[in-house]
Amino acid sequence: MTLIRLNKYLASLGVASRRKIDEYTSQGRITINQRQAVLGDKVDPETDTLVVDKKTIPPHPPQLVYYAVNKPKFVLSTTSDDRGRDVVVNLVPPTPRVFPVGRLDYQSTGLMILTNDGDLALKLTHPRYHLPKVYLITILGKVSTQKQIEMQKTGAKVNPVSYEMNQTKLKITLYTGKKRQIRLLCAELHLYLIDLHRLSIGPLELGSLAPGDYRPLTQTEINHLKNP
Repeated sequence: MTLIRLNKYLASLGVASRRKIDEYTSQGRITINQRQAVLGDKVDPETDTLVVDKKTIPPHPPQLVYYAVNKPKFVLSTTSDDRGRDVVVNLVPPTPRVFPVGRLDYQSTGLMILTNDGDLALKLTHPRYHLPKVYLITILGKVSTQKQIEMQKTGAKVNPVSYEMNQTKLKITLYTGKKRQIRLLCAELHLYLIDLHRLSIGPLELGSLAPGDYRPLTQTEINHLKNP
């Protein structure tokens, strides 16, 4: 919640000058959420309803924004950290304020969605809303066919990508959002996970976005996320 002085806020909307707004306030011509405004009042543009000379000025919620972000390693998927570690929201513009949809753990990299659209965030993280998420993982050594079969028994789709320099790359598609699912699965199968990188979330693909970079989603991408 960001509070702004009443006279500054109404002046920014073109209602009148700050001095005039103060005059209106002193004359009892302004209410905030049905209470009489007083000099020095502050308002929250996102939630407060103002009336000036019987003209209603409804709340002005921030413009909805949607970002695709390529989260680097050692960045937290949160809005803040009391230990001073870097957080993913620092990778995008500071206003309007956004929050991450879902998580990638501290050592994982790849695609994340950041937005201030609470309805979309709730939809994307709801257990019944299964957007497939595709990951490229790197495992030390050769992963046998049997272990790949074991991985698929958990509901994951597994596609081998390559084996070189004693490392196996697999493309994993998940349809559920269990916490640390791939890391726990590898631990159960005694596989040493070197790298975990998210490539896509439903119709949204990371593409060539560099680590630490972001881009706004297109309207088509937003529509596909809302109505896959």
